[in-house]
Amino acid sequence: MSILKNIGAIWLVLISFSCKQSEKEEVTDVLIYGGTSAAVTAAIQAKKMGKTVILVSPDLHLGGLSSGGLGWTDTGKKEVIGGLARTFYQTVYDKYQEENAWKWEAKSEFGNKGQGTPAIDGEFRTMWIFEPHVAEEVFDEWVAEYGIELYRNEKLDRMDGVTVSNWEISSIRTLSGIEFKAKMFIDATYEGDLMAAAGVSYHVGREASSVYGEEWNGIQTGVYHHRHHFQVLDTPIDPYVIPGDPSSGLIPKISDESPGIKGEGDHKIQAYCFRTCMSNHPDNRVPFPRPEDYDSTAYELLLRVFDTGWREWFDKFDRIPNRKTDTNNHGPFSSDNIGMNYDYPEASYERREAIVKEHENYQKGLLYFVANDPRVPKEIQEEFQQWGLAKDEFQENGNWPHQIYVREARRMLGDYVMTEHELLRKRPTPESIGMGSYTIDSHNIQRYVDEHGHVQNEGDIGVGLPGPYEIALGSILPKKEEVNNLIVPVAVSASHIAFGSIRMEPVFMILGQSAATVAAMSIDREIAVQDLSYEVLKDQLLQDGQVLTMNDQIK
Repeated sequence: MSILKNIGAIWLVLISFSCKQSEKEEVTDVLIYGGTSAAVTAAIQAKKMGKTVILVSPDLHLGGLSSGGLGWTDTGKKEVIGGLARTFYQTVYDKYQEENAWKWEAKSEFGNKGQGTPAIDGEFRTMWIFEPHVAEEVFDEWVAEYGIELYRNEKLDRMDGVTVSNWEISSIRTLSGIEFKAKMFIDATYEGDLMAAAGVSYHVGREASSVYGEEWNGIQTGVYHHRHHFQVLDTPIDPYVIPGDPSSGLIPKISDESPGIKGEGDHKIQAYCFRTCMSNHPDNRVPFPRPEDYDSTAYELLLRVFDTGWREWFDKFDRIPNRKTDTNNHGPFSSDNIGMNYDYPEASYERREAIVKEHENYQKGLLYFVANDPRVPKEIQEEFQQWGLAKDEFQENGNWPHQIYVREARRMLGDYVMTEHELLRKRPTPESIGMGSYTIDSHNIQRYVDEHGHVQNEGDIGVGLPGPYEIALGSILPKKEEVNNLIVPVAVSASHIAFGSIRMEPVFMILGQSAATVAAMSIDREIAVQDLSYEVLKDQLLQDGQVLTMNDQIK
């Protein structure tokens, strides 16, 4: 099986290389840039509406985080996930009805594990918890089934590869020199690269709380939600190499800068990590690798956390089928590489690669450290040594996820800005194109020395919602005076704190479908995307199974 998968990966690379050599210009109705789950649903929807479609992915693999390790889906209220997004999870369910899907455990052993509700929903035949390779199979099969013209490993020339005239994008060019012309463009990247290169306004970082009158935006010193801060410990942590001696310097992974004043804005963003897929099956695990630049001193802070008696190391080993995990950040010091990604959104491709590699080495080193360093508490280490990277996942990448978790990058400043007010239902949302329902959620953004001389994290926020909320059409549309044939369903127009809820993979799929619907209907009417009648759009979205209000929810 592994040989076949490797051959498949090589075939994909050869196909991509062949396309680069033989094609110099392509023309289509709808050009979608991105390889995310939103990009795929956008491509499928546009094709279903009778349009020619080209999907240009800057990555080899399709699906973004959905196929990159995030198999423990952040759903919120599943009843408001409709359209192609629900079809995706129905298709995942179908995959797990096949006998050969359960290689490392029996289906009965897995059972109905889920996030407070069953992972397998018998009525709707949906499954929300899955292995990475299964998700990628679904995306690849969709693209093949609908005959989507696909270019892999084609990165946008961000310097001068986007041609805009009379407020319209006429073409884009990739680094390999291929030019793509289209009537409508969709930027479905996490980073918003096409949007930015087209001259659309956007924001990076946290707005001050005063900008939109929000309580949870801006710097949030003194706010302790979840359990990812140092207040959960029985004793405070000294930050210095020699405890009590500031002249000895700070131990690694602590900033020497002031966190700033509560409520003020900054240009810092949520921490990134990889969602690692681990296995504790003896025949399907490989030892955690030691990175080339491994330095055990980088994890001194974790030792000090362990020394306080903290033992929550395994609390986010969320189980997915076949004795595997979607392992996420948990605790004061974990897989989130806090403070090391601030320049990622605007960085060059080369710089981004360096940032991703630094995150990879940090996280691999963390796993190796806990599994091997004799200073780690014995009960933690002995249990952790039963785990390893899943041998049958990400085989072409050393069993390591191919997609870093870009929790936040650029966010468009579009026709309408979603804020916490819409999410908390303090004011109505105009012209809904889909719904979100996950908790307002931000991971940590800074780690610093507080006024008492102790280590502290800042930026981790978790605010419950009164219920699902509507997402405005204007949040995926640029201002008309900037570009009128571009739609942005991932780097949406939202404040930092509102984006913390919108940024979930099912929502991106929903918005991808709605974006393609806007594109197709605007082509038919030969109008700017901002001029499309919402009532006409609404009818089409409902016809295609989208859930726009609580009255439409799937029951």
